[in-house]
Amino acid sequence: MTSAPHTLVLVPTETERRHLARRRGFGVAAPCELCGFGPVAAAAQARHAIAVHEPERVVLVGIAGTFDPGGLPVGTAAVFPSVLMHGVGVGVASFVPAPALGYRHWPRSGKSGADGPDALALASPVPPAAGPLLTVCTAAAAEAEARGRRERFPDAVAEDMEGFAVALAGRLAGVPVAIVRGISNAVGDRRFERWQIPEALDAACLVAADLIDRPTWSRDA
Repeated sequence: MTSAPHTLVLVPTETERRHLARRRGFGVAAPCELCGFGPVAAAAQARHAIAVHEPERVVLVGIAGTFDPGGLPVGTAAVFPSVLMHGVGVGVASFVPAPALGYRHWPRSGKSGADGPDALALASPVPPAAGPLLTVCTAAAAEAEARGRRERFPDAVAEDMEGFAVALAGRLAGVPVAIVRGISNAVGDRRFERWQIPEALDAACLVAADLIDRPTWSRDA
């Protein structure tokens, strides 16, 4: 039987990690490290953790908001085919993403034809969500902001604050990255009593455990 490759699990916050640690077996098959909250901390910490652990692959696990509660409901979890970045560019109300200005977020190596002009391709060893994950510098604070982001990024199905950063750290290190996000809320909904964080993390833990146990991330395996 082929053993699973050395996998590093990254989790943004201590709150998420504490909940995941209650799940039997979490942190046993793969080391788990905090990558920090937000894209800046996540980029730096993910690159550091990759250098220390030298994994063959990385799984980012945490919560996210959904742009499509019908197709990607609160309380479920998903992996994503790619990740986009919002918040780096020009303007606020009339935001223009960096790629539209002719600037790249990272030096393209030309080795991954799956990347789009403003997206990083992700490892998606199980059938992924119907669209990309959108990483943001600030979470949407109202439904109007959520609509505006969906208009600018019509294919995005969920919003997080670390995915693009971790994916970029993995890309620069030559390590494949999969992102598992449990859906805790609708994007723009700040009524925390409606959020389902425990259910979202439980769902994400199940998906992440399956990815960690897989000897290969080929969907045919």
